[in-house]
Amino acid sequence: MRLLPLAALLAAPLVLFPVAAPAQASPVLPPGPVAAVPFDGTEPPPEYRYTGAGFDACSAPPAEALYVWRTASPYGAVNIYSSGSQRACRQTRLTPDWVATVRAMGWKLVPTHVGLQAPCAKRPDKPLRIDPDRAEEQGGQEADEAAAALGALGLGPGSPVYLDMEAYPVGDAVCSRAVVDFTVGWTKGLQAAGYRSGFYSSTDSGIADLVAAARAGRAPMPDAIWYARWDGRPATTGQPGLPDDLWAGHRIHQHRGSADETYGGVTLSVDPDALDGLVAGP
Repeated sequence: MRLLPLAALLAAPLVLFPVAAPAQASPVLPPGPVAAVPFDGTEPPPEYRYTGAGFDACSAPPAEALYVWRTASPYGAVNIYSSGSQRACRQTRLTPDWVATVRAMGWKLVPTHVGLQAPCAKRPDKPLRIDPDRAEEQGGQEADEAAAALGALGLGPGSPVYLDMEAYPVGDAVCSRAVVDFTVGWTKGLQAAGYRSGFYSSTDSGIADLVAAARAGRAPMPDAIWYARWDGRPATTGQPGLPDDLWAGHRIHQHRGSADETYGGVTLSVDPDALDGLVAGP
């Protein structure tokens, strides 16, 4: 289906889609991006949580598609690849105006950063790796990049950024330690900037290493986790290898891989998620 410019959609929503128009009125665009309020460090920033269904897509979807999906689909949250040198897809739509527009529709956003990967990772598409000797320092540098990107998009203090650490081989102590050290630096940097630290990985690799680190008393650990286990179970508890007492209420579960889904005549390729966790604030 060919999507038309958002301006045209807002002018005549009943003409553009060969389906019944959503019951709600067309979204009113804000006058412009809302600047994030700087974090002054005097008190903890607010926390924003969402419980429900969400999805992630490689590129920020067209606003026209999200307008239809907001009422036709079961989803209420969508991730955005907000920063990172190793993002897989171009983000030509991801601008402050896009963020303001989709949030005005009611979407909750899950910012994600794709940077350095585990030293032992086998991902030719993401060749840049953590240096085990500089892991915590590098994590702090990437936190600075991620925080700046959130501010530029108009996402304020208290918003999380989820570090995308793709699956890597288990059993390599040096590799596991580097991932944990990097994540500690990432968390320190984001918290110092007034944001919250998130971490995405497979339950069998990155999440398993963080669970072990948390049990061993390593700190600071991320404020929230997003774990991938494609078991088709849209729940955030009762996960083998992830005790329910860790990150309770601060979890996202990616429970299936990418597939096309169609709602209201609009098709997107998405990975579905169950959320009981942190999303971006104003």
